[in-house]
Amino acid sequence: MGPADRDLTHAAPRRSEHNSPTMTSWQDLVGDGNEAHLVADGAMGTMLMANGLEFGDPPEVWNLEHPEIIRRVQRAYADAGAQILLTNTFGGNRLRLELHGRADRVSELNRTAAILARVEANAADHPVIVAGDIGPSGQIMTAIGGTLTPDIARDVFAEQARALAGGGVDVFWIETMSDLSETVAAIKGARDASPDTPVIATMSFDTRGHTMMGVTPEQAASALLEAGATAVGGNCGNGPDELVPVIERMRAAYPDAILVAKGNVGQPQLVGLTAQYDTSPETMAEFAVRFREAGANIIGACCGSTPLHLRAMAEALAGETTRAS
Repeated sequence: MGPADRDLTHAAPRRSEHNSPTMTSWQDLVGDGNEAHLVADGAMGTMLMANGLEFGDPPEVWNLEHPEIIRRVQRAYADAGAQILLTNTFGGNRLRLELHGRADRVSELNRTAAILARVEANAADHPVIVAGDIGPSGQIMTAIGGTLTPDIARDVFAEQARALAGGGVDVFWIETMSDLSETVAAIKGARDASPDTPVIATMSFDTRGHTMMGVTPEQAASALLEAGATAVGGNCGNGPDELVPVIERMRAAYPDAILVAKGNVGQPQLVGLTAQYDTSPETMAEFAVRFREAGANIIGACCGSTPLHLRAMAEALAGETTRAS
């Protein structure tokens, strides 16, 4: 049993899968706008690797091969306080799945992932929604010297989003993007697939306050909101500290926007064949409060995080809410 497996043992006892008579919607949680403060979940890949996923293997296949593990991870995050559960579909587009000989299973893998997350969301003892996770295509856009055109990218992302919508997600969650043209293509593709489903879009500002492709927080917020995103922000990166100024800059530029902060648990250190992170749950709890003070409305964690990190963050945010009321 690895560290992440032990984290799962701290989850609360299993709830009834039929204790929620009606599903919660994005609008139920968000209300009238950017006054909402929500807790998103933590890492999926980190947890799956702790449960046996081999480096380089597609995590999405586990939706079919090990659905009980996917559900257990999502259950632990919900029990830790998450109000938004992301599906296990980060690499679920056909270009990435093609690398593993599974390009023909986009619909099956994404729909199944949405259904698994829905079961756990409905079973939670507090309102939880399902976010259909959409990561980068894995290819380089023509705007920066690659071969992937905006039209093809849009079609690729629309295909994935259509499958996620078919499985019943409440929102689309586009994340870990570096290039603006790809992110905009993903937003447009998601809206093509399901025009009424809200779209959240975040980029990774891991290069001195810019994305790897040189995009600033202000440029990102402007382009993504204009493309139709309901909420924007930052995720992943080198650690939670670099995300605070990103949120501050977005909030200054767009006072009315709904902003997302979902940072990594520090930098990974390779120990043998395992990536380990040294940022404690207590430190992440402190950063959760800092994210909110910077202007974030939706706060979660990314690579390296576990339900223990998420629980500490949720409790810190709840405590801040109590003291402020």
